[in-house]
Amino acid sequence: MSICLRYTANEEDAIEVLNDGFLKAYRSLEKFDSKQSFSAWFRRILINTAINHYHKTKKHYNHAPIETQADVASNTTSIISQLSYQEIFSLIQYLPPMYRTVFNLFVIDGYSHEDVAQALNISVGTSKSNLSRARAQLRLMIKKNERIACKV
Repeated sequence: MSICLRYTANEEDAIEVLNDGFLKAYRSLEKFDSKQSFSAWFRRILINTAINHYHKTKKHYNHAPIETQADVASNTTSIISQLSYQEIFSLIQYLPPMYRTVFNLFVIDGYSHEDVAQALNISVGTSKSNLSRARAQLRLMIKKNERIACKV
């Protein structure tokens, strides 16, 4: 479920992706190579199902305007080290769907830009650009949260 939550905007979509993933895995059991790790095989199915879900529903997303990249102070690294996994996960959920998907595939799941581009039917340059913009937005959100925390 955690994989599905990372790629979707809400819990209902994550449940739908998870159910679809289980169905695909069940239908593909004869293709499973017992020499492989079942969890890695199933994880790949869930990620691909989440990508398919994104393609199917992307026309329903409101695309956020492209933000201009701002310079962020060099102490961002120390701020990130103070954030919990749940706080970082919550911030990632606020990214626009394409940025979130590229960020998850590249940073968390270890796909190359070529693999991301192929999976999402975008160019390698677009993958790199979306990753850069996702990181910039995350930095801005972290910086904003730091200012809010300092005021409290």
